[in-house]
Amino acid sequence: MNMNAAISAYKAAQGGVSPGTGMAARETESTGPSFGSLVKEAVQQAIATQKHSAQVSDAAVKGKADMTDVVLAVNNAETTLQSVVAVRDKVVAAYQEIMRMPI
Repeated sequence: MNMNAAISAYKAAQGGVSPGTGMAARETESTGPSFGSLVKEAVQQAIATQKHSAQVSDAAVKGKADMTDVVLAVNNAETTLQSVVAVRDKVVAAYQEIMRMPI
């Protein structure tokens, strides 16, 4: 997931309007992908990275892959997993913070 996609998703989630403006302004401005589709795409990319790493590792065990490709694939999979875990931790922390808010 690139930085421009993350920025556009953030703007889409914010509605592209400044705080204090009404819902009518948010309803008229709907540009870019929805937050749900952005998350779905990111998860699919993470799964694809993990599967590719497993395939390259299997090929290495069979002697059909270069070690450089194996190290690169495993490193990409590890980085992706660390990113997914970091995002999950932030989502859980945000949820816990929301649950602590007084009604």
